[in-house]
Amino acid sequence: MEKLTVVIQPELGQTRLLARCGTEEVLKAVLTAPAQAHRRAAPTLLEGLALWYQRPAGVVLCLDQVRDGATLALCDDFGFGGHTLHYHVEVRRLRSQISPPRLAGVGDFRALRRAAARWGGP
Repeated sequence: MEKLTVVIQPELGQTRLLARCGTEEVLKAVLTAPAQAHRRAAPTLLEGLALWYQRPAGVVLCLDQVRDGATLALCDDFGFGGHTLHYHVEVRRLRSQISPPRLAGVGDFRALRRAAARWGGP
């Protein structure tokens, strides 16, 4: 069974969407801005595609800001993608490749940062 993948990029004035089933592009769309769309529009569209192709959709939500994804009702205010029976959303940041700002005035944390980088987590 070929995988159904939908890539969504909300922007200030429009929302771009590309759906693929396997290697074949099955849908390309330039839709209205996320702020102008109904809150249930994106989830309903994804559910419809999943039902049409009779398989769950993997959704890649390409964001500049978390707010854009929350507007589309595809992720929460913390930036985590949602999932239902019909789709699973993975959030990718476009312009946040710059390291986050660090708090100043609380001392030197370089040793702790190195230790955290070596540890890698559970």
